Amino acid sequence: MKHRILELYSGIGGMHCAWNESGINGEIVAAVDINTVANQVYHYNFPSTNLINRNIQALSVQEINKLNIDTILMSPPCQPFTRNGKYLDENDLRTNSFLHLIDLLSQFEKLQYILMENVKGFECSTVRNLFIGKLKECQFEYQEFLLCPSSVGVPNSRLRYYCIARKTITKWHFENKPEIMNSLPKDYGIPYTLENLIEKDVPDKFLINSKLLKRGNIFDITYKESRRSCCFTKAYTHYVEGTGSVYTDSTPDMVDKCYKEANTFEVGSDKFIDALKKLNLRFFTPKEVLSLMTFPIDYSFPDTISMKQCYRLIGNSINVKVVSELLKHLFD
Repeated sequence: MKHRILELYSGIGGMHCAWNESGINGEIVAAVDINTVANQVYHYNFPSTNLINRNIQALSVQEINKLNIDTILMSPPCQPFTRNGKYLDENDLRTNSFLHLIDLLSQFEKLQYILMENVKGFECSTVRNLFIGKLKECQFEYQEFLLCPSSVGVPNSRLRYYCIARKTITKWHFENKPEIMNSLPKDYGIPYTLENLIEKDVPDKFLINSKLLKRGNIFDITYKESRRSCCFTKAYTHYVEGTGSVYTDSTPDMVDKCYKEANTFEVGSDKFIDALKKLNLRFFTPKEVLSLMTFPIDYSFPDTISMKQCYRLIGNSINVKVVSELLKHLFD
């Protein structure tokens, strides 16, 4: 069977990449997003896909049924369920398009499969309760997860909520649980190291400047032998706290030595900064962050997209490996 997939909130095409990686027979018949910059990147990588620049709230049942889809992949806006979004939940206008979809769910004639991704915190929301209630009403079997890429062997932390749902008369091949699952029913082993994804001869523009080195005491530093890195957000390189890890070719011993020297001076002082400059600390490049988000090696950004836009778009995307593994379980 060749599945027909509707990709909603398509962004830069993370779900499309995950579908391709899963190896399941199917076609993304349409992708929908209102972000024109993300759509430029999507079209650059998937030029033959029917890409619709629309507010999802404006989609009608008739339009969606006309696409003859049996699968929806989606990652609705996460801000309503985050601290920065003030946890406004269903009172945040950015939930309106997803609430619109929930209302329409029972009217999609051939819909059999759903995969939805969101931020941790969604599982505690009113919107989640409305979504799960509608799945039950429409007689979908579903399973919720809170998963991190490190659980599938990727050296990155990005804990996210996922829900897979299907209409089926067959049982899941794993034990379906009423509670949220924190791992997939497969052992992926320990994460690989960063060494193979680190680029060579990275330009100096990625070095952390003196202004940011003033806050060098809060960096999360990684090395080529590291099997971990922090979650990359859309503010990466713009802010240093809580936006993602930084990298050095230096050894952990050298880092300890330089920080011991730096900490003999006032934090943020010129001498503090000079001591840390010896480490050549740098940001991960967009290509490296894409690798940590497990995008395919041939994925790229058009030259019209700025560096800042690259980081913002990647920070809003998904981990391809996690979603591809969930798709395999959903369709098994």
